[in-house]
Amino acid sequence: MAEETRSRLGRGLAALMGDVGAESSTSDRAPKSQRRVPIEHVKANPRNPRRIFADAELEELSQSIRERGIIQPIVVRSSKSEPNTFEIIAGERRWRASQRAGLHEVPIVVLEVTDAEALELAIIENIQRADLNPLEEAAGYQALANQYSHSQDDIATIVGKSRSHVANTLRLLKLPDAVKSYINEGKLTAGHARALINQSDPESIARDIVEKGLNVRQVEKLRQDDAKAAKKPKSTAKARKDANIAALEKQLSDALGLVVEITDKGRAGGVLGIRYRTLEQLDDVIAKLQRG
Repeated sequence: MAEETRSRLGRGLAALMGDVGAESSTSDRAPKSQRRVPIEHVKANPRNPRRIFADAELEELSQSIRERGIIQPIVVRSSKSEPNTFEIIAGERRWRASQRAGLHEVPIVVLEVTDAEALELAIIENIQRADLNPLEEAAGYQALANQYSHSQDDIATIVGKSRSHVANTLRLLKLPDAVKSYINEGKLTAGHARALINQSDPESIARDIVEKGLNVRQVEKLRQDDAKAAKKPKSTAKARKDANIAALEKQLSDALGLVVEITDKGRAGGVLGIRYRTLEQLDDVIAKLQRG
């Protein structure tokens, strides 16, 4: 793709459509004038990076459309497979809400763009409107890389983000499914999600974030603590631990299903430590102790 086209795409649909006004009318990307078409002639884009449409938001928008109509037209391109049919580039939420509102026609503006440009524009518009959750954004970047052989540098230029932002966003796709569910449900922010990358137990930490309301700074501290613990040289004290103490640790660990550490300080007594990761594990230990 030419640098000029990438620059225009990177500024979004509004910039692209505004630029066209100063170009020749023979431009292959020039939008046709706004018009109205039957709503059934407009189809969703299967490559739209946005997958989640909150029911409450759709209902609120549909009520607004019933009262005032659609103020901003839906941006589409001509369908390659169905005559007189259009594929949405931007505005699927308005289209869905219009269906709920019972509209028979919707306003559209047609852009003639390639498959790759349509995906790029959809990602750009959603990012600029903050409509994508972090996983949808990551999936969009992955599609640009896999389907159109874009490098991370290419993607960064197209969407107007840094290469590190693109790289870190793509890494979110490697998080466990349970963590992804929290992100899709809006329980974890983009900052939370990025802080979970490379954590030894991201699923457990994600659960703590949701249950305890941890902020991003607190999660970052957990990551730093984990890194320090990993670098800390192993103490030789455990190697010199009394065989009877070690056997007792194993016996208690087997009984509780958790890691148990006993630190014997001789005449000064000692410390019995039981490690737990979740509140459920703590409740289970307490219940066992209370039963005697």
